[in-house]
Amino acid sequence: MAEAIRSGRALELVVVDGSGSAPALRELVREARSAGVPVRFELESVLDRVAQGHRGAAVRVAGGAGALNERDLSTWSFGLEDIVVVLDGITDPQNLGAAARSAEAAGAAMLITRVHRGAGVTGAAVRASAGSLMHLPHARVANLSRAIERLKARGFVVLGLAGQAETSILDEPCPDGPVALVVGSEGKGLSRLVRERCDLLVRLPMRGRVGSLNASAALAAVLYAFVLPSRRDR
Repeated sequence: MAEAIRSGRALELVVVDGSGSAPALRELVREARSAGVPVRFELESVLDRVAQGHRGAAVRVAGGAGALNERDLSTWSFGLEDIVVVLDGITDPQNLGAAARSAEAAGAAMLITRVHRGAGVTGAAVRASAGSLMHLPHARVANLSRAIERLKARGFVVLGLAGQAETSILDEPCPDGPVALVVGSEGKGLSRLVRERCDLLVRLPMRGRVGSLNASAALAAVLYAFVLPSRRDR
């Protein structure tokens, strides 16, 4: 919630009446008022209906989750070496939040997720992202394959992370220019149509007895071991 206030997207802070004496909530109220965000006190039952797991407070944000859409990909002002993270079929809000945290920490320009069979931006997702979802531009799209084609039309090289790929991230450097990194679900991986639209499939070398990492951990590893080093001296 504090990140929503700091990002400038917060329209209102709603706090459970009588809980404002708790140190964390008191600091949140102070920060909201300092930022000019209205503070409203309500019965706990009111917050229960609109914000499950609210922990005594909730923030109403401008534009809501997924304010960007597929059409925005054709007009967004991308840089020459921007990184876009694409999540294909990540349905767990915790995984969405953790992936967004890794993407934002690595300086990604945008996160793209699916509307259908994709996790929404819930309170749990925002908490798991440590507030990153409040700062990272996020497009939710109905057709992920078509969204990838829009990125390719903008000059992006599309990399798909696939456990069965022939090429390891240690085999060759990351391509130059803007890169879209696509990560699939832990169970099914990349969907067929998305896989077919990738310019290059890469895998993480797994040298232990465990055969895979979860989606957010794999994303972080590829971002920091493969994508970012190629931009180190530029």
